[in-house]
Amino acid sequence: MKALVTGGSSGIGAATCLRIAEAALARGVHPMIAVAGHESNGNQQQVVHSIQSMGGTAIALTGNLGDPEVPGKLVEAAVSEFGGLDALVANAGIANPGAICDVSLEDWDEMFSVNLRGPWLLAKASYPHLRQSRGSACFTSSQSGQVPHAGSGAYSPSKAALTMLAQTLALEWAPEGIRVNVVSPGMTHTPMTEKMYADPQIKKARENIIPLARIGEPTDIANVIEFLVSPLAGYVTGQDICVDGGFTKSILSHIPGRPSSKS
Repeated sequence: MKALVTGGSSGIGAATCLRIAEAALARGVHPMIAVAGHESNGNQQQVVHSIQSMGGTAIALTGNLGDPEVPGKLVEAAVSEFGGLDALVANAGIANPGAICDVSLEDWDEMFSVNLRGPWLLAKASYPHLRQSRGSACFTSSQSGQVPHAGSGAYSPSKAALTMLAQTLALEWAPEGIRVNVVSPGMTHTPMTEKMYADPQIKKARENIIPLARIGEPTDIANVIEFLVSPLAGYVTGQDICVDGGFTKSILSHIPGRPSSKS
């Protein structure tokens, strides 16, 4: 399994790198994982070391996906090292909350360059290699890309566009045996959200509105991503799987006076 994972240094990306490696080894396949991050740091090196300790191969790659030259270079480096590519996991993204009309042109462009243009360029660069391996791609979107999220600035629009990009690729690439899917995490405890969940009142209030009554962990999302890029999902393409503990499907249960599962 030769995979490139962006945003692989921490959170969902790091968990995904480890899960892909573990699952490949369990199938008797040697994992070769390119752990891509914005910049080199100790977290990235720890992920690389962990994969190597399992018996896999891992390399660290760095670059800002907002730079249009970077996506192609990341793919080129991974393919040069591994001799091909079986899976692309376009996981890296940024968020900058705010009202839509308060977002500056620079912030809007940055959000779309990282969250949408970067994955598009990764896909373009990966295409000939995934075509050769009849591989797969998985894009990390968000529940905020499935339903509007007031106050999220350009985040919701960029993630909604990312989902449509992935699903369009799924149709265009299907005749060549390449599968493309989307994972949309719900409320998840990551380094980006750690400060928020350090507040016990906020954490409890959020747990109270999630049917499974807990905040997601990076491994919850990584398990789904690994499934989607694995042979087990060989007949799955064009899907957007929301991993949110049931939250986005629970809206009617919050209407006062209506029956709920807790009544």
